[in-house]
Amino acid sequence: MNGITPIKWLDQPEEHDYPAAQSYLELIYEEAIVRKYVQELRAAGIATFMAKDIFRASALSLLGISSQRVESDRQKVASGKSMSPLLLVRDSGNGKVIVADGYHRLCAVYSYDETALIPCKIV
Repeated sequence: MNGITPIKWLDQPEEHDYPAAQSYLELIYEEAIVRKYVQELRAAGIATFMAKDIFRASALSLLGISSQRVESDRQKVASGKSMSPLLLVRDSGNGKVIVADGYHRLCAVYSYDETALIPCKIV
């Protein structure tokens, strides 16, 4: 083993992740579209992608460990606590992936191991 603590994940997103995703998506899309996306996310299976690929596809900036939420999630990784999978939406019109929920977890995992596989629900 390479000495890195393995990153643990829950089998499914936590229930509170869906309203969080909805709140974020409502900033981008109309209400009917958001309801459709959240319903599809709930029904979607789990896929896995490398942290670095999610960042590239999302075009988001990496939050550093100066972010309290990122540091908290890094501590979860280090202590072996399981984290919730990400919720992603493909924005084909803009050629991006929207991180509807899990941005801080993504940043924490990337800073820990950019090639780590992250479980996600994606629609």
